[in-house]
Amino acid sequence: MDSKSLLGRIERLVEIGVALSAEGNTDRLLETILMGAKTITGADGGTLYLMEEEARSLRMAIVRTDSMAFAMGGSTGEPIPFPAIPLYDESGRPDDSMVVTYAVHHDLTVNIPDAYDTEAFDFSGTRAFDERTGYRSQSFLTVPLKDHEGAIIGVLQLLNAVDEVTGAIVPFSPESERLAQSLASQAAIALTNKRLISDLRGLFDSLIQLIADAIDEKSPYTGGHCRRVPVITMLLADAVAETREGPFSDFVMNEDDRYELETAAWLHDCGKIATPEHVIDKATKLETIYDRIHAVDTRFEVLRRDAEIARLRRELEALREGVFVDADALESELQATLSTLAEEQALVRRSNPGGEYMEPAEQARLAELARRYFVDHAGHKVALLDDDELANLMIPKGTLTAAERQIINSHIDVTLQMLERLPFPKNLRNVPEFAGGHHERVDGKGYPKGLTGNEMSVQARIMAIADVFEALTAGDRPYKPAKKLSETLGIMARMAAEGHLDAALFDVFLQREVYLDYARTHLKPEQIDDVDAASLRVAGWLAG
Repeated sequence: MDSKSLLGRIERLVEIGVALSAEGNTDRLLETILMGAKTITGADGGTLYLMEEEARSLRMAIVRTDSMAFAMGGSTGEPIPFPAIPLYDESGRPDDSMVVTYAVHHDLTVNIPDAYDTEAFDFSGTRAFDERTGYRSQSFLTVPLKDHEGAIIGVLQLLNAVDEVTGAIVPFSPESERLAQSLASQAAIALTNKRLISDLRGLFDSLIQLIADAIDEKSPYTGGHCRRVPVITMLLADAVAETREGPFSDFVMNEDDRYELETAAWLHDCGKIATPEHVIDKATKLETIYDRIHAVDTRFEVLRRDAEIARLRRELEALREGVFVDADALESELQATLSTLAEEQALVRRSNPGGEYMEPAEQARLAELARRYFVDHAGHKVALLDDDELANLMIPKGTLTAAERQIINSHIDVTLQMLERLPFPKNLRNVPEFAGGHHERVDGKGYPKGLTGNEMSVQARIMAIADVFEALTAGDRPYKPAKKLSETLGIMARMAAEGHLDAALFDVFLQREVYLDYARTHLKPEQIDDVDAASLRVAGWLAG
């Protein structure tokens, strides 16, 4: 190899090193390594093996042979059918019979001028391949790839060095060997960095999913919410990114953007880890440590007992005094009292589970009941409903008081505090804003910051829709049954028209049938009913 040719190959080695440090895709990285090695050594073919630690074997990751137009693995999409090469025999001893396994066990570069002129290694498989194809696998250069700790992570094997002048197959020169070793060192660093980044990302993803699972497990009534919201979020985000007209025609997402949004979706409720369970799990209005409806039921039983005792006393007194008493009238009076008590108890029980709306007339009747009392065994007056019970039963929507609702709402403040303290890398810097904005409203009446639609990112507005849709269709809420699609979307259309949700995004949600894509895999069949999307669009953003 003349000095000019060597200099050119060294320059190419430098270029390959730069390319390796910049490549983020694993398949392209493997191709860059192998193709670069072939270029600087003049090899006709080559294989890059990767270490399979658990299987204790070498797996072919990419194979190329120019003269045969043979290409498998990497970006070709062509799977490699050859089995992994075991590093140990059945007894557990190192297998040195093959050149690639020998290079691993002895941490040595092996340069073989002619595979047909050596008995040091088993080339029976190679010779069988040559016999089938008419190819002649002659010179081999096998180089281990070692990471920063000296552990072998793969093997680079080059095949048939081609003479630049004559085109004949020649042995790999000492210069080619050194160049290949230099490239192997750079390649090992690039692969290790890629693997470390991948491992760290996997660890990070597992941690955020662990947090989400912990929050879901914290309450039996919201289990799965943190897992379902990311699904809806990404379905809608992809649909928005695919629009080519309207207000989102310029909205695009690359893989980093998608990962950032999905991460935010997983973490959108992480602040609930600090929310008391008795508030999250408040299934009824009277629930604290237990459901106080049973205590109220007992008081009604006391009132019924008192009514029956009062009737019996009147009959007994009449008998003692020899006075006529109309038993039928007393019985009718008792039954009327018992009937009224039953109606009042039914009102309390009907009010306890909560719901979407409570009539003012029923609230007024509850207030009247709170003024009723009975006398206990010690002669003390006991209210049928105490002040706290009345305040809870009169909650117009849901099961939470204003104070409890504030505790729930504060989870978003905790979410922001938690996320803003984390040193997110550049590609995840918007996670706090996306996750912390899903309770904002486009009309500025949301929380925690009261942002308007123009002040919110598209991603945060997407998450707001996902959060509401999941909450309405979920079948694990204690205070409501799972809603059907038509009812859910009707509610959301009103919310869009009223400025709660982004109307244009809701239009995409309807038009692209994102709701149906989600429903087919996550909702019960009975929840999937007919939806008049055209009328809902009019009720939503067009009317807004």
